[in-house]
Amino acid sequence: MRDPYLLAAGLLTGLAIPASALPHLSIVLPENSRFLWDLKQGSQAIVSTKIINSVDISLPQLSGQAFQPLKSSQATVGDKNVSSVPELSSQGLPAPTESSLNASTQATGISLTSGNQLYYQRLAALKTGQIYTRLDSDNLQSLWESIKKRQLTYDDWKSLLALEARAIAQGQGSNHLSILVGDSLSMWFPKEKLPAGKLWLNQGISGDTSSGVLKRLGAFSATRPDVIYVMAGINDLRKGASDDTILRNYRRIVRRLRQAHPKAEIIVESILPTRLPKISNSRIRHINIQLTVIAKQEGANYLNIYSWFTDMEGNLRSELTTDGLHLSQEGYDVWRSALQQIEYKVTQRQN
Repeated sequence: MRDPYLLAAGLLTGLAIPASALPHLSIVLPENSRFLWDLKQGSQAIVSTKIINSVDISLPQLSGQAFQPLKSSQATVGDKNVSSVPELSSQGLPAPTESSLNASTQATGISLTSGNQLYYQRLAALKTGQIYTRLDSDNLQSLWESIKKRQLTYDDWKSLLALEARAIAQGQGSNHLSILVGDSLSMWFPKEKLPAGKLWLNQGISGDTSSGVLKRLGAFSATRPDVIYVMAGINDLRKGASDDTILRNYRRIVRRLRQAHPKAEIIVESILPTRLPKISNSRIRHINIQLTVIAKQEGANYLNIYSWFTDMEGNLRSELTTDGLHLSQEGYDVWRSALQQIEYKVTQRQN
């Protein structure tokens, strides 16, 4: 795991996002240029006094930047307070429509069924000169069949994610980058469903908590992301952590990310509902309300997609989950629809 790898240039080119995949957008950008997303069902599409129609976006091809050998050093981030930032404004975006969810990219290659398979696929990607989220897995069918099964550790995953982050940091060039940070919900986000036209770095680890996320932020501090998405907390609740512990860790996460990536949009995503009787969805809603306040105070953005995933009883919709906690392919389609809209708005701000 400590051997340096090279990443080759041939990155996947940007694909056109169909108009059906981009519902009407509803964001009023405040004068202070920071904004908060509240993705509510049935919200209207208004920006200032103008209606934004769905548009067919053709994202530019990613440039072929040459990648340099990875270095063994890792950057770290201190725990210093940041200066106060302007408050956020809140406006809604529409929930995903049936047409937008059906427009998702079809999965390619083989289906992964275990964390071991995912781990070795990503390790193989690095060894063959690519990054996991840009890898065509058609030729990896026999990969895990030839690997001796062993129990992977949390440190194994941290080392792999650090390698991927260092690879991106060395080879990003002029390409835009977004980062997913969190637990298994982020880790299992299908790479083919990530919005196209930019690099993606997945920094999710199964079973991770908010304190675990906090301790490993330095692994990707050398990258230059446009957007960082943070979702954690479910495993804290499963392991008996208090609300105060979760919220305190979130505040520290946002502060460290703001210090390390001052130009990035840091997006705190709402914790999703579950169908597990031992986890109270009313408690999750209460924590999400507090996360809105923390994001506002710490200069981050808050992305509220909680209601997109709930049924009439306030539980995680059965068709969006595989086990009452983890998401099905349909669940990731819902999440993907939100990311598409955010990525579109970030792109518009950059142009």
